[in-house]
Amino acid sequence: MSPKQFDARNLAMIMDFYEMTMSNGYFAQWKSDEGARTARVAFDVFYRRNPDNGGFAIFAGLEQVIDYIENIRFGKEDIAYLKSQGLFLEEFLDYLGDFRFTGDVYAFPEGTIMYPNEPVMTVVAPLIDAQLIETAILLQINHQSLIATKTRRIVQAADGRAVSDFGARRAHNMDAAVYGARAAYIGGAAGTATVLAGQMFGIPVSGTMAHSWVMYFEDEYTAFRKYAETYPDATVLLVDTYDVVGSGIPNAIRVAKEILEPMGKRLKGIRLDSGDLAYLSKKARKMLDAAGLTDCKIVVSNSLDEYTISSILGQGGKIDSFGVGERLITAKSDPVFGAVYKLAAVEKDGVFEPRIKVSENAEKITNPGLKQVYRIFDENGKSVADLIACSDEEVDLTKPYRYIDQTKPWAVRYFKNCTCRKLQEKVMENGRAVGEKKTMEQIRAYVKKQLEKEVWTEEQRFENPHIHYMDMSPALYELKMEMLTSVRQ
Repeated sequence: MSPKQFDARNLAMIMDFYEMTMSNGYFAQWKSDEGARTARVAFDVFYRRNPDNGGFAIFAGLEQVIDYIENIRFGKEDIAYLKSQGLFLEEFLDYLGDFRFTGDVYAFPEGTIMYPNEPVMTVVAPLIDAQLIETAILLQINHQSLIATKTRRIVQAADGRAVSDFGARRAHNMDAAVYGARAAYIGGAAGTATVLAGQMFGIPVSGTMAHSWVMYFEDEYTAFRKYAETYPDATVLLVDTYDVVGSGIPNAIRVAKEILEPMGKRLKGIRLDSGDLAYLSKKARKMLDAAGLTDCKIVVSNSLDEYTISSILGQGGKIDSFGVGERLITAKSDPVFGAVYKLAAVEKDGVFEPRIKVSENAEKITNPGLKQVYRIFDENGKSVADLIACSDEEVDLTKPYRYIDQTKPWAVRYFKNCTCRKLQEKVMENGRAVGEKKTMEQIRAYVKKQLEKEVWTEEQRFENPHIHYMDMSPALYELKMEMLTSVRQ
């Protein structure tokens, strides 16, 4: 029997099958060795390229990762399904029946501006614990970071005008609509049309009418009148069902004068959802102003993104806010984020031994060992670089600090007159969340503050952005080079 749509789902089972086959394999080797089974490993989460060839990305999805890890359980139905595959030891299935995640998790604060090839999250846990959560971590971070980053680009293009998420009906599924709306709000969207996202996360919701409302009534004026009578304090009329200039705007003005003004109300806005939005918005503004409706807002929608918005505004479009749908909620121009989950260290006798992945592609060679990431700031508080260092070394910027520029490792470079901030912080200990949970408003404000105060405007360009410097401590660089020359084949 296939599961019904509204039945409760056990999200613990959202994993690639190899998480189970590897975990069963490890368990088989450790059946009589409790010490080996509880020895810890470290996995790093990082990504290799910014979406849309941008200058940065936004870290999002951490709250859902923590919630997943805290609540991962395997019920009787899950165990029965796994048993039916005919691959797993009975002892391993019994182990899963009592499974609880017992590791620690370190991560950037949600909403942090992030850059390629730095560990935005590190899981330190027994190997099976760390292995079973890989897929869930990546799907949450990949999806929400992608949508938050795309939304920020769209908000930037809107140049202070409100952007709302209108994308639910174009999202890849129901969860993508809800968590995409969350990510969009983190990225700077003013609100969403997705009711469940509003209910779950406290995001402002908005919506007025579709073309079907206008088409249902005998004529456009009647449709507008009925709506205004029902919602006199929030009347926004969709004016492009038939003829924007010939009937839509004139009927909206008529309703404003004949229905709303006698009630002491004002027409809040009109919406354009098709046609030449730059031309029509300018025409609409003139008509509304001539009728004394200078406070009536113009909202536009219809396949918008940062490029179309920039073009419309560049043509002098008279627009107050944007409703952005499919190209936001699917990140249409570059719909894959690409974060990965790689083993960085293995604990032996209480000491973490570094591990490295080697590849013919230099970009796929990993950074070994336990690490910390520092954001480096100049005297004006601007972020000049990120520094990746070994977790146990001291980074002292009270004096000139030598670092390694990975693109020019032979050059002798120093940070001078700089300060730094650690980016990774412990967010879970022994499988339980630690620290203060941030509200959506706090996460959203954190993104805004970084982009306004810390991140160079050159990194925020759409075309040819400045590449943020990603440097290494000498100790980490030397460790990496040593391991590359002595890697086991």
